Amino acid sequence: GAVGACPLGSLQSSLSGVILHFPFYVLGFLLLIGLLFGRLICGWACPFGLVQELLYKLPTPKIKLSPTVQRFTLLKYIITVLFVIVLPLAFYYYDSIGIPAFCKFICPVGTLEAALPLAAFRQDIRSALGSLFSWKLLLLLIVIIASSCIYRPFCRFICPLGALYSLFNRLSVYGIKVDMDKCIGCDK
Repeated sequence: GAVGACPLGSLQSSLSGVILHFPFYVLGFLLLIGLLFGRLICGWACPFGLVQELLYKLPTPKIKLSPTVQRFTLLKYIITVLFVIVLPLAFYYYDSIGIPAFCKFICPVGTLEAALPLAAFRQDIRSALGSLFSWKLLLLLIVIIASSCIYRPFCRFICPLGALYSLFNRLSVYGIKVDMDKCIGCDK
């Protein structure tokens, strides 16, 4: 399902599989969206961003991250290179069939929006779930709990799609621009 619904799933499918294809179409789509909207797409079109926003509105203690912790936002770039590009290609060259490493091992979005609903309604899928699903469910629970205390932790520290779109943020035609002369620092 990620091939048609998630640009990141499409990219990984192109970099993994029996026949290695250069993902011209997917990279062109990501480039076009990035140049037009930058990370604006994350705030307005990402369903998991909405889930995190709603969780953050819960009346729980909020954690303000220190500048030292904010440096961990670089982690999403490492995850992007390693899990979206290097591991799918490495598995392809090792086994002649790649794997969509980020979707398979990390992505809590697929767990929440696909695996849980499918498992809830289909006994055959429930019976096939194993330790990998348990791992991803644990990651999802961590992100959900963190989302109630930290503003968009998945987006800030993990999301490869946000990392890719952020590269185009300054070049994007549309996007959120802050006029620092008019900004009063209200965080809205």
